Amino acid sequence: MERRTGLCIARLTDIDDSRLTATLVVGEGGFPIVEVEGRQVAVGEIGTHLLIRQGEIQVVAVVVRARQEGVNLRATAGGTGERPSQRGVMELLPLGELSRSGEFTRGVVHHPTPGAEVHLMRRTEVEALYRKYRHMGYELGYLPVLPEVNVCLDPATLFARHLAILGQSGSGKSWAVTSILQRAVRIMPDAHIILLDLHGEYVWRDREGHECAAFDNNIYRHVDARELEIPYWLLTYGELVDLLIDRSDDKASTQMAFLREVLLELRRKANKGLEGVFITIDTPVYFSLDELFLAFKRANEQVTDFGKVKGPLFGQFDEFIIKMQARFNDVRYDFLFRPKRRTSSDTLADLLRDFVGLREPKRQITVIDFSSVPFDVRPTVSAQIGRLAFEFNYWNPRSQEFPILLMCEEAHAYIPREENTQYAGTRRSMERIAKEGRKYGVGLAVVSQRPYELSETVLAQCGNFICLRVTNPDDQEYIRGLVPDAEAGLVSVMSSLGRGEAMAMGESLPIPTRFRFHRPNPTPNSNDIDFYRCWRKGPDDLQVETIVNAWRSQRK
Repeated sequence: MERRTGLCIARLTDIDDSRLTATLVVGEGGFPIVEVEGRQVAVGEIGTHLLIRQGEIQVVAVVVRARQEGVNLRATAGGTGERPSQRGVMELLPLGELSRSGEFTRGVVHHPTPGAEVHLMRRTEVEALYRKYRHMGYELGYLPVLPEVNVCLDPATLFARHLAILGQSGSGKSWAVTSILQRAVRIMPDAHIILLDLHGEYVWRDREGHECAAFDNNIYRHVDARELEIPYWLLTYGELVDLLIDRSDDKASTQMAFLREVLLELRRKANKGLEGVFITIDTPVYFSLDELFLAFKRANEQVTDFGKVKGPLFGQFDEFIIKMQARFNDVRYDFLFRPKRRTSSDTLADLLRDFVGLREPKRQITVIDFSSVPFDVRPTVSAQIGRLAFEFNYWNPRSQEFPILLMCEEAHAYIPREENTQYAGTRRSMERIAKEGRKYGVGLAVVSQRPYELSETVLAQCGNFICLRVTNPDDQEYIRGLVPDAEAGLVSVMSSLGRGEAMAMGESLPIPTRFRFHRPNPTPNSNDIDFYRCWRKGPDDLQVETIVNAWRSQRK
């Protein structure tokens, strides 16, 4: 380990539009560990910040690549020919400028030239980079290379400009989500957060049946998506099409046209007495699903002239009717098709109060549990919740004082990249939030382990990215195309991140940062199953009858 009084470790040797190349002047061809202010620093570590100095210019840059290059040196006295050697080379990404008074500004106005010195940063200089939002108190983690320096974000920008939390399975996404929400509620007690929990990771039951949660009891409300009862009559025409009609069916266009006609008629018929309301095909008012089914059935069986002439729609709805009957007879869909509480238009206000956290006692986080909802209907219900959150604040005259955050776990499952999917309607609903939600105080946070499969429109609207470990080349390339050009070079760092480490980029940070999340307390139910321990000393027997009963009743 080298002990150095000066902090100059390299000099710039090559400069282009977005990258700087520096050649080490320490280490005798390698990348040494040096001591700076009593701490050991590995020169060339990916993600570390360096300071480029030249006259009055001080440019902050981050290491995005380090390598050794071979060079030939002249032989020493008594030798012949040339002898090979190595030199350390770093590629740097410039991020901003640091004034002599210690103020950091993003973007580089005064560019250094070849020969400029590259210095390791002192602790006071590193702290100056993260001083901007420290007064807001929203501290999510710390720098791995300098743990005493905390990373603080601007929560207003983080949630208002939309957030993407991306990382492969096992990288720590659930811990990141939990830490983000726990610390948000800690400094903002009037928060309104809706968390879509697809796998029961944030609220669950232990072996004794006691409810456990990743949040303190006084800040969250747990709602089973089935008990919340988001009824069929709140679905828009497009969502009903997604749910009931197979778009690949050659009769799909006829089914869609007839559904549009009947749906509008039934909504108007059931709400004639609703004062001051202009009923459209998507107005959230009650209508009878039985009557909708009978309308299709009558049209499908219609004959005239004493049964001699078939009606124009005779036989057009065979598959539609079979599919609809199958859904009606499946108890898993009762929460959607056979609501017990939401059986009239005037129950909508109670539903909205429930899921935005206004029901007494008020809670900042509403965890909507989808773990018992059938897989094929989860996208529709998820998008429905998103649309209700958007519509709530769209029509809320105090929306600017009542912002809502919608946190979408496993977002790629119901906000897909491909347009021609079964859930095109639900995808459009979420994209509307991404494009217009900021105007009405609706923030969107999408969490995904497969960013390549997630809607490009949604990701393109995200102003903040918290990226955990991502090793898939397609996912990395996809993310690289979405982040600002100046930060695209940092994407390659994601493959080397440890669990709980993230590369954060966007408007809510003063500088793109590699940091480690603080451990959430309590933690979510997202730990990997210990196969080794379970297979060595697991249970000898199970209550299989209990498993069968839970399966049949669809109750965990």
